[in-house]
Amino acid sequence: MKMIEFKDVCFEYRSQSADQPATRAINGITEYIGEGEFVVVLGRNGSGKSTMARLMNALLLPTRGTVWVEGMDTSKDEMVWEIRKTLGMVFQNPDNQIVATTVEEDLAFGPENLGLVPAEIRRRIDEAARYVGMEGHMRHSPHMLSGGQKQRVAIAGILAMEPKCIVLDESTSMLDPKGRKEVLNLVRTLNRDRKITIILITHHMEEAVDADRVMVMDNGRIVMKGTPREIFTRTEELKKAGLSVPRVTQLIHRLKSKGLALSGTALTVDEAEESLKGVLCKGEKRGTLDDTSESGENGEVIVRIRDLTHIYMPGTTFEKKALDNVSMDIMRGEILGIIGHTGSGKSTLVQHLNGLLKPTSGSVEVDGLECGKKTLKELRQKVGLIFQYPEHQLFEETVYKDIIFGPARLGLSEEEIQERVSRVLRILGLSGELLEKSPFELSGGQKRRVAIAGVLAMEPEILVLDEPTAGLDPQGSEEVFSFLTRLNKINGTTILIISHNMDQIAAYCSRVAVLNKGRLEMLDTPKRVFSREERLGELGLDIPEITRLFRNLARSGYPVSGDILTVPEAVREIAGLTAGQEPGKGGMFP
Repeated sequence: MKMIEFKDVCFEYRSQSADQPATRAINGITEYIGEGEFVVVLGRNGSGKSTMARLMNALLLPTRGTVWVEGMDTSKDEMVWEIRKTLGMVFQNPDNQIVATTVEEDLAFGPENLGLVPAEIRRRIDEAARYVGMEGHMRHSPHMLSGGQKQRVAIAGILAMEPKCIVLDESTSMLDPKGRKEVLNLVRTLNRDRKITIILITHHMEEAVDADRVMVMDNGRIVMKGTPREIFTRTEELKKAGLSVPRVTQLIHRLKSKGLALSGTALTVDEAEESLKGVLCKGEKRGTLDDTSESGENGEVIVRIRDLTHIYMPGTTFEKKALDNVSMDIMRGEILGIIGHTGSGKSTLVQHLNGLLKPTSGSVEVDGLECGKKTLKELRQKVGLIFQYPEHQLFEETVYKDIIFGPARLGLSEEEIQERVSRVLRILGLSGELLEKSPFELSGGQKRRVAIAGVLAMEPEILVLDEPTAGLDPQGSEEVFSFLTRLNKINGTTILIISHNMDQIAAYCSRVAVLNKGRLEMLDTPKRVFSREERLGELGLDIPEITRLFRNLARSGYPVSGDILTVPEAVREIAGLTAGQEPGKGGMFP
């Protein structure tokens, strides 16, 4: 039976300006999703994924064509209530669907509106909270939670409704690795055991591996569909669509392209491990490479943090210690990654750097300036902060006005302002055609890029990014990090990156700070931090997928280094081990 069916569906967003044409987001889609299927939808920012999701539960109605949910036409007003009972949606931004003053009340909101008896409501909300690991926060205010914790509450609220179909629109983007695994395991369990239809919209390629089907969207159309294995063998087509494949799939593909005789396509670490065992010989373990990279502690200090403690709402029943006696130095010109479980204090820490928050105790000094009222203006010129939801920083009538708002107040010439705008648009992949549009007409990913552009155009000495690539497609994420790397090398900009993406942290950061329950747990190079696999796991974190693969190979007796962090490193490592082998034995030749 068909759970969702699209027939010749088109949708257009009308422009706020009469002289601007409508934007077609969905362009003639005819497709269906079967009852009990697990379908993953991939696509670059602006490809139409979120619009398609909103058409599924009648938040939007087709400009042309028809959408049915379990046989119910979404355009029929009398069907809307039943459609939304049948299909629950978890949005990209949890703030858009949290409505109550405590977690418990928020989870109860949906079941109460179904007219259920109190005992059944209690069962549902307790079960949903336990599934997402929020049972200990039932009395907390949702708005005092971290972004990842809010996302768990939003997911639990939908689970409490027990719908037949759940659509998750980038719903794991703000979760730490442990949280992501828990949510994905949960939706797989719901799909497998309760036969709930799951539609997962994501930019995390590895989340598509266990799907029944994968659909790839571009320019409002479904341009590819098939099983995960079928889709991920088409790497060049995915690249053209602004996407990528899982890191281990990239590795096997690149090794094959260099002449290594590997069979099939590896989608998981286990599959890649088995594939590589076929061309490697066991031998003396090499262990880990010597980490000769600088720790960064011998450079010039630009941020000095001493005994920093921050307590939210002290003296109330909602009192929460977010930072507990944190001391650390940040060096001029470094790229520092900040990781930690959701609620570990990462966002609280960086909001002290430009005076958004004041220490409860302790001190923060930025480039010789003690953070305080007298230095706020100077601090905010030195420190640019891009929030966890940067689209909340948008407020102007047009994209252009939003981007130039900061630079225009620095006394720059019109020519310099235009040059900065052009530069950030190019780097962030934003079309000049967007400049006269309202930022609120854009897709979630495009809004994020515009907000980032506004801060980058200020060219601050210290740039702090809180989950900068959440919601961006793989190509967009790579462009952002490439720009940040160039900004760091050319301008010497000190960059702080909060992220749950361990692969990005490993590839781009010179040092990594690990926070745990408001305390500084580690501060070292990526190789040294990610060598502590067991401890990171205890903290709800993970190691890069490539690192896990090579650690597994080393444990199995293969002579590989156990601290490989990235795909290029991995290719060099395997090339060194197989160079000179005969072609029939699968070797790579220099």
